[in-house]
Amino acid sequence: MSNWPILSVLIWLPCAGAILVLLAGNARPRLARWLTMAFTVITFALSLVMLSEYQAGPGGFQLQEMARWIPGINSSYHLGVDGIAVALIVLTTFTSILVIGGAWQVIKDKVHQYMAAMLVLEGLLIGVFAVMDALLFYLFFEAILIPMFFLIGVWGGPRRVYATLKFFIYTFFGSIFFLIGLLYLYHKAGTFDLPTLWALPLTFKEQAWLFFSFLIAFAIKTPMVPVHTWLPDAHVEAPTGGSVILAAIMLKVGTYGFIRFSLPILPDASEYFAWLVIVLSLIAIIYIGYVALVQPDMKKLVAYSSIAHMGFVTLGLFIVYMLARQQHDVQMAELGVQGAVVQMISHGFVSGALFTCIGVMYDRLHTREIAAYGGLAKVMPWFAAFWVLFAMANCGLPFTSGFVGEFMVILSSFTANPWIALFAAYSLIIGAGYTLYLIKRIVWGTTPTKEAAAMPEINTREGLVLGAFAVAVLAMGVYPWPLMHLMDSSVSQLVTHLLTSKLG
Repeated sequence: MSNWPILSVLIWLPCAGAILVLLAGNARPRLARWLTMAFTVITFALSLVMLSEYQAGPGGFQLQEMARWIPGINSSYHLGVDGIAVALIVLTTFTSILVIGGAWQVIKDKVHQYMAAMLVLEGLLIGVFAVMDALLFYLFFEAILIPMFFLIGVWGGPRRVYATLKFFIYTFFGSIFFLIGLLYLYHKAGTFDLPTLWALPLTFKEQAWLFFSFLIAFAIKTPMVPVHTWLPDAHVEAPTGGSVILAAIMLKVGTYGFIRFSLPILPDASEYFAWLVIVLSLIAIIYIGYVALVQPDMKKLVAYSSIAHMGFVTLGLFIVYMLARQQHDVQMAELGVQGAVVQMISHGFVSGALFTCIGVMYDRLHTREIAAYGGLAKVMPWFAAFWVLFAMANCGLPFTSGFVGEFMVILSSFTANPWIALFAAYSLIIGAGYTLYLIKRIVWGTTPTKEAAAMPEINTREGLVLGAFAVAVLAMGVYPWPLMHLMDSSVSQLVTHLLTSKLG
């Protein structure tokens, strides 16, 4: 147990800050901005304190907090983090600062409400990664829809109502199946405590039904093919900050659900149906890459790219069964899971940076059409340098964060089955195709359009935001060991869990 409730502070401090920001009112947007920035910076600093208190060597769940919540149904306010959760919480707090900085001068209408929604969303996302009670996880899992609903619906584009309703209906539909699965687990175990559920014996038939109830919910959140169609619409209509949070953090909630529920609670069904997830992952990696190739809208292209990159995450998580059961190579199985988590963190940085770059261009020209730009290297050289760096990371260029996770997943896939690795590696060619084609048309076009030629260079605020993303992308690509060491023990314990049969 932690000596002080740092996880509770991380969750509820941004929510308390949102109340103060709302009290600032619409008449004082400057105060609302500075209050929001203060709370996000303090929250990030506290997440670093949490990181320093977490002991990576022993692994396991640490900094735990326990309090009575709903004793009648054995549901408690139980918090705790392992190395995977710590990494995702730091990613959340770091990205939140950059989102607020990016929206500093862009959001001019209802500033206090926008900033408050961002703070609430940050707190709820931290809650998703920190809870150890299934019912509490479900509440946070659902609650993150509310601020995102308003971010897209109020500050989104012309088709924001359609995109918001589609986003909400898809995700809420999946959550219904998740809730049904949780209620059945409660019926069997008499508690919502996650460690108890991880040890709960279940028949294969029970595991199979629960596996698909969880798969529907987490596949929509990730999103996986074929339930991915809500994501491009949500990205296109969302404001830049909403797109960054959606791509960098919210998509990780689905894969985190696999890590916390499907794999450890339903290991036998997960092993039996691993082929299905692997096939869907490969379809996402290859097919969605081709879809991205023909997109005329920058946001749609990067949105489809996100779906393809998240395919590596699900591939790494489920290839573990082929490695450990068939090849008896537990070490390579751990490499696959570790690569999946590294890819989650890397995608957070790279996709967040790419959507921020698109926001910078949109703020100047008010269009996302690729054909409207060209030759930006001549008029915005500093911006072009950042844009090229993040594009290279999106391609998986060595010494960028995009290379590390994908290489680990491909390497483990090759050990399991060379054909799977071949299909996964083929995505690198497709990814390079649509990313370099995008760069060619936007940055290296011979003559900028008349409108693009008048675009001013990035200012100091934009440079700091993009520079922070660049440092994260390069640091993780050049020296990934601290992140891997942080979650090494946690991944090892997770693999042990998911290879232990729960047939009862």
